Amino acid sequence: MIALLLAVAGGCALLLLWMPSWHSSAPAPAATPAVVAAQPAAAPAAPQRQAQSQQTRLPEGDADPTPDLSSVVARGEQPGMAEVIERLHQRGIHSGLGAFLPPGTSPPLVGLAVPDDFSLPKGYVRHHQATDDGQRIEAILMFAPDFQLVDAANAPLTMPANRVVPPELAPPGLPIRRIVIPPPTDPAHTGHRPP
Repeated sequence: MIALLLAVAGGCALLLLWMPSWHSSAPAPAATPAVVAAQPAAAPAAPQRQAQSQQTRLPEGDADPTPDLSSVVARGEQPGMAEVIERLHQRGIHSGLGAFLPPGTSPPLVGLAVPDDFSLPKGYVRHHQATDDGQRIEAILMFAPDFQLVDAANAPLTMPANRVVPPELAPPGLPIRRIVIPPPTDPAHTGHRPP
């Protein structure tokens, strides 16, 4: 019986905490004419602030301090991914989808295809990529980040700026074949059209 009474009392306390309007039944005091008359410049500023806050209201119009996708895309709207990422970046959001560059801004690298069963010598790596619409691309051959080519006199050779291995520097036994980047599956949602 005591447990039941404690449960009911706890529920009532929680209800009172969730409904702060039940705490104070007295209305907020209205501004007196003397205060309003003493500050005539403050009256026009309030409607301007309200108008500005309505113009900058998030698409969902909520007061959530954590911005997310509903902060930049209105309900029922279907923008392309490039537009969504651009909107996130404009609002200073660089996490989640905002961590990515818009589609088409960093095209995939084209290089020599590396078969999965090919054993790579020291200094070479497989570079895995995907298209903007998520299609896997064959791995290409690249130089490892800490690798430096040297000549017969052990002097460093100039490395390709993008570290993609050209055919003349491919390891012995690698079949020389360049990869082909697949066309987008749905150009409307990737933000660009196929070539």
